[in-house]
Amino acid sequence: MESIQTTKQRFGIIGNSIALNRAIEKAIQVAPTDISVLVTGESGVGKESIPKIIHSLSHRKHGKYIAVNCGAIPEGTIDSELFGHEKGAFTGATQTRSGYFEVADGGTIFLDEVGELPLTTQVRLLRVLENGEFIKVGSSKVQKTNVRIVAATNVNMFEAINKEKFREDLYYRLSTIDINLPPLRERQGDIHLLFRKFASDFALKYKMPTIKLSDEAIVLLKKFRWSGNIRQLRNVAEQISVLEQHRVITPEVLRAYLPEIKTNLPAVIKTTKSESDFSSEREILYKVLFDMKSDLNDLKKLTMELMKSGNAKDIQKNNESLIQKIYGDEDNTSNYNSNDDLEVLALTENKTERIEEQKIDKYHFAEEIEEVETLSLHDKELELIKKSLERHNGKRKLAADELGISERTLYRKIKQFDL
Repeated sequence: MESIQTTKQRFGIIGNSIALNRAIEKAIQVAPTDISVLVTGESGVGKESIPKIIHSLSHRKHGKYIAVNCGAIPEGTIDSELFGHEKGAFTGATQTRSGYFEVADGGTIFLDEVGELPLTTQVRLLRVLENGEFIKVGSSKVQKTNVRIVAATNVNMFEAINKEKFREDLYYRLSTIDINLPPLRERQGDIHLLFRKFASDFALKYKMPTIKLSDEAIVLLKKFRWSGNIRQLRNVAEQISVLEQHRVITPEVLRAYLPEIKTNLPAVIKTTKSESDFSSEREILYKVLFDMKSDLNDLKKLTMELMKSGNAKDIQKNNESLIQKIYGDEDNTSNYNSNDDLEVLALTENKTERIEEQKIDKYHFAEEIEEVETLSLHDKELELIKKSLERHNGKRKLAADELGISERTLYRKIKQFDL
């Protein structure tokens, strides 16, 4: 078995961090088998090196090695690229074409950014992984292929599965072995080594002296977060090599090439209503309807007691809180509108109709609030007022005391009912 150090030299891998060495060791161990491998890690950490190691150390090393960037191929053509197509399968298919799985038969396919695959393509890929079968676009003939698949992604796969953007069965089929490459910020001891390697390469490329960092600049280099990882570090080394006249780089010069890290980010404000917001509004509506039904039931109870006993004073005394709840302070209702009762009735009917349209049975009481019931209360109230006025020979004060309402309210009712 090839050693880790030999493998790093062979593939130009620089670094001595424990996590990096462990990833390379796993690649060396799994290479002789045909197990599917999923390489994970942030963008720019060098995930493309692991599939090369696996292919070169496997029994497929004499077969073809094809690297496919799944995120760079349009969704409409990716099936054709991977599995091929028949002539006339779609507009522009002027001839039969072999896909990567057919061309790489006996070799290795590296699917980079596999998390970007469309769901329909994921189904086809799962079939290849399970039994080595695929069908060209526009064909009905099943073909066999013998390829090893190594995939890589910088996407959080469990989050993608929860959002139904990636098939769970395909994830577990791809990640028989999971190799994770650490971000550059977790390899502080390797940062300066990589920078020196890049500086040396660019000095040869552009035929100029190699740049060097001062001790203070090295400290700054190691403390920087490097969100773009090795790719970002290489980019900074190239910029400095080309643009700076002085070959010794100070912290002030280096800082000019490092983007500022902004920590005070603005808060994201949710502007759209969530499902829970609408749910709470419905609950409020149901509560209003429930309270209205309760008030109607209390009013019916009070009216029935008046009709049965006829003793308004006792009823007013025993149901003082109930009367206050239903009528409020009648003496302060100077702006009373006779259409108020009709507006409440219309509002109640409209809300009831909405509930019925939604077929919600949870608050079935809303269906019981009907116009007939409200009109019957209207008739009973009119009848009680008439009887009380007749009993007291038209004396409004005595009639109001018996009914348990103010004289002003009775006067308004007389005017309203045209008595």
